[in-house]
Amino acid sequence: MSEPIRLVHFADLHVGMENYGRLDPASGTSSRVRDFLDRLDEVVEYALAHDGDLAIFAGDAFKSRDPEPTQQREFAARIKRLADAMPTLLLVGNHDMPGMAAKASSIDIFRALAVPGVIVGHQAEGRVVETKRGPIYLAWIPYPMRNRLLARDEHQGKTVDELDEALRRAIAAILAALSEQAARHDMPRVLAGHLSVAEARLGSERTILLGRDVALATSSFAEPVWDYVALGHIHRHQDLHPQSPPPVVYSGSLERIDFGEEDEPKGFCWVELARRTTRWRFVPVAARAFRTIRVDARSAEDPTAAALEAARAVDVEGAVVRVVVRLRADQAVLLRDRDLELALPHASTVIVARDLENEARMRLGDLSPETLSPLQLVERYFRDQGVEGARLAALLDQAAQVLESSDP
Repeated sequence: MSEPIRLVHFADLHVGMENYGRLDPASGTSSRVRDFLDRLDEVVEYALAHDGDLAIFAGDAFKSRDPEPTQQREFAARIKRLADAMPTLLLVGNHDMPGMAAKASSIDIFRALAVPGVIVGHQAEGRVVETKRGPIYLAWIPYPMRNRLLARDEHQGKTVDELDEALRRAIAAILAALSEQAARHDMPRVLAGHLSVAEARLGSERTILLGRDVALATSSFAEPVWDYVALGHIHRHQDLHPQSPPPVVYSGSLERIDFGEEDEPKGFCWVELARRTTRWRFVPVAARAFRTIRVDARSAEDPTAAALEAARAVDVEGAVVRVVVRLRADQAVLLRDRDLELALPHASTVIVARDLENEARMRLGDLSPETLSPLQLVERYFRDQGVEGARLAALLDQAAQVLESSDP
């Protein structure tokens, strides 16, 4: 029996996220950009140290579709190290893909330069890939964009829901064709995709979503023809098909984006691939810690002193820290933000948020506005105004485009 093929599966890097960061004088970039690159270093080092045979990056290399040259250089240097040692698939995610079909994606430069060892998954395809431990059949589907999969004339005048259903059928047809092709190859088979599965538990990807998602059922991917399904797009790590083969796995993002991911482990997947007997495990990385400290200071004479006492009792070494202080309206001016920041010198970043007892705000339930993205706040506003269904979806789609175009 041949030795299992060793595969590393990772996704959703989002180089360029700078929230909660500081300028790093040595590199001229945000400290948070360095966090994301450090996590990619962990993946590369692990794959090389464990003699990997194949790397699958399941999409979203950068935060935006037009990354800075420095970020592109740093990403490329690390991918080159991987590709020099093993075939490496770079799948095009929604953050990599331009709005216009004629434009290049943020990772198309690898294809234009024909970088040895790199496969750019810019369109759905399947092929045999040779590795040092034997061949595998590798198939992939990039993020499904409407303007690429749906002919405009055929779908003119259709509602948003009708377009969603048409796109869903188009994706299902592509997956069926890839499964049919895979069945002709007597070797381990892997499917990679950057898309949404209906049963997945969502993470913070909604806070930075570009475009409008259409989700397919897990059953569309859990075909016995596959030995492993490597997914990207959803930031929460999860196996959607644990009860039987094949594993349908979101590796999850490599670094925390915001406080919505405070309690989520971050990492990648190490796969020992074999026909019908694949094994895999999740490998955690040293992602930046996020800590929320909640203090009810409404009965305190000195709310700053109460907040300081609570904050000093928490381990915040290297963490992005949010101190949420519950106050009466008349106490707001008594809270000294700077004192709290100085009291936590070992934290990476300190954010102080006032939770005022009688503050007028939208109905956010237990959420704080500072934990929500601009797009999520827009969605809350529309829902507060009674907008629902297809109209809500259409308005959010337009809002996402406006927010993207205004992103510096």
